[in-house]
Amino acid sequence: MPAGLFVAPVVVEPLLDELRRRDLCCAPHVAAQLAAALPDDAEAVFAVAARLTPEQRRGLSRIPWPLPSAAVHAGIRGLASADRLLLLTVVLALEEELDPILAADGRRVEEIRASAAAPHLTIHAGSIRLTDPRVAAEVYAAASAAEVARVHTRLAHAAVARGDWSGAAWHRARSCAARDRRAAAVLTARARVAADAGLTERALLLAGEAAAHESGAVGEEARVLAGCAALACGYAADAEAWLSGLFPGAAEHRRVRALGPYLAARTLRHGHVPAVDPRRLASGSAADATAWARSAGLVAILCAERRDRGAERRWLAEVRGASRAGTDRALRDAVVGVCALLAGDVMPASGTAGLDGLGGVAAALQTACAGDIDEGLRLLRTGGLPGAERDPVFPGFESSPVVRAYRAVTEVLLLVWRGDIGPARELLRHAAVELPITIPFAGLGVVLARRLDLAVLGALGPIARALTDVLPPAAESDVLVDRAVEAFLDGSFEVAVGAMGLWRDRGAPQPLFAVPGIDEVVLWSPGGYRPGTVRPPESEIAAALRRAVVGSAGPTWRTDLEELRVAASRLRSPFARGRVEALLGVRSGLHGDVVSARGHLAQAERLFEVAGARAWERAVRRRRERLEASGTTADGTAALSACRSAWAQRLTPRELEVAMLAVGGTANRAIAERLSVSVRTVEVHLGRAFAKLNVRSRVELTVLAHRTEQLL
Repeated sequence: MPAGLFVAPVVVEPLLDELRRRDLCCAPHVAAQLAAALPDDAEAVFAVAARLTPEQRRGLSRIPWPLPSAAVHAGIRGLASADRLLLLTVVLALEEELDPILAADGRRVEEIRASAAAPHLTIHAGSIRLTDPRVAAEVYAAASAAEVARVHTRLAHAAVARGDWSGAAWHRARSCAARDRRAAAVLTARARVAADAGLTERALLLAGEAAAHESGAVGEEARVLAGCAALACGYAADAEAWLSGLFPGAAEHRRVRALGPYLAARTLRHGHVPAVDPRRLASGSAADATAWARSAGLVAILCAERRDRGAERRWLAEVRGASRAGTDRALRDAVVGVCALLAGDVMPASGTAGLDGLGGVAAALQTACAGDIDEGLRLLRTGGLPGAERDPVFPGFESSPVVRAYRAVTEVLLLVWRGDIGPARELLRHAAVELPITIPFAGLGVVLARRLDLAVLGALGPIARALTDVLPPAAESDVLVDRAVEAFLDGSFEVAVGAMGLWRDRGAPQPLFAVPGIDEVVLWSPGGYRPGTVRPPESEIAAALRRAVVGSAGPTWRTDLEELRVAASRLRSPFARGRVEALLGVRSGLHGDVVSARGHLAQAERLFEVAGARAWERAVRRRRERLEASGTTADGTAALSACRSAWAQRLTPRELEVAMLAVGGTANRAIAERLSVSVRTVEVHLGRAFAKLNVRSRVELTVLAHRTEQLL
């Protein structure tokens, strides 16, 4: 695909919906590439997507160029040979720079603009490209093999004249019908230089071509370089294909270098880390110590992301062992620091401070988890600038698409922790159409996309749905919390309670890092809700405040209310504070303090507006408007489904049944006859319900029931 193509999320979103409807689910960044290459032609996008493999649509394999689509019949075969070969030169060139294409064609710009090929070309600011990228397929189809070879030879000569030895070697190799071992050696060397410079796409092209020309030691080296470059671009299926051929027959030092990337590629493609005993694969050579530590460190991080602590410890032991053998201590410290963070051990960022790449991401997260989110964001935003140290685990790939995806997802997470919900969603939408954001932290970007859509829209958007669709089969995307959030914000408290009940039955699975959920509907149970994910101190304080709001009852409520209000005012995150204020409003209403309830709900509404959490803002506004519009309780025959769901978390099934019948006005004797128990048993159940709900009579129970229904 031509470089430098970009389209806005608003253009990609309708395409994603239609692709999904046609059962052609695409990763957002893949759909964006197609939309950029085929502007203003949605049907062409769908036609191309239908010809791609599933793994190309998921972003796990590189999209071919020219695109595999039906041509637009631009009459290319009718052009004169020179004009047709000019278009072929534009299609085959590695870059869109004008000068090398002019050198290969032999004509001046004025002559090209006067030629029959001119309507198909856009020439501007030293670049030249096809006006309609769809024409590339027709241009390529109209060329013979001899013409393709001739154009590559011309481009090779032009590259030599410019001193572009990488481009010259690649074009020369592409022009050869037979294997060219000399070209393979040159391409491999240039691919290594490109990889060290962070030019991952260029390294992949050069190394891939080298591997096609050589099968010996140079070919093995080319496969290692191609596989690592493919992985850095997010092409996990391509990386697995390049690297799998190295096992078991390649030289040991190349197998050691390839092992980590190979296992990473399999993990990203299939969703789980392969069960491999590192002791059976470790190299005994001191010369391979650093390469082995990098491979082991990469796998340890993958295991830590997926919370496989046993495998993580085994691979970390190999990293430490390699360090004792004389490898770089910075490498060991960076891996240990990242794994400690992923295990929830927040420590000073000394092991990763100043590093670029994933080390820099870890330093930003450690800083945020220690309480300074703004400093964490600053570290992220200055990553990749001159002066930053290279990442010892992934040298050369600090600016690769995968590492940029880690950086983008981390920045979104920190914005969420800071309470900037609207800006976080916009950042993630733009990152999703450029980068493979399903990769970082075992799919954290997908969880964030879903929760941010719910917080802002109240429903999932096209990008969040597309990201969910392209997750690997083994990756669990627990949608129960999302369903609960959507139901709660829509006013269906009982549906939210049901979804969260199923979620708790499944062991309450959560993402690695804390992402706002909906503990409002599970706080009502005596056991409460204590998330076990990595989070900054303020997030834990906000969660504790929500628990305290719900736990406060009885005669101490008014005193507790003031203390909780003051504590909530210290929260810096408008979103976190808004959730506490909303709960204070609900609980005040349940205690009959309508004035305080209105004030807290209005405050929550304003805070959610500041945070950009429009769906939360609307939900609180509806609760406040119901409270202000209702001067009396509803009649006793109301369904009270939200009340029943809320009380079910505190009362036993029989206590709940008795309490709801009492709210409906049924006398104790009638309740006893209906349930086939004694009147004394009904009185006992009702007394226990009174105690648990902090009321003293049937009247107070009925008032509480209708307030609960009104506010939830």
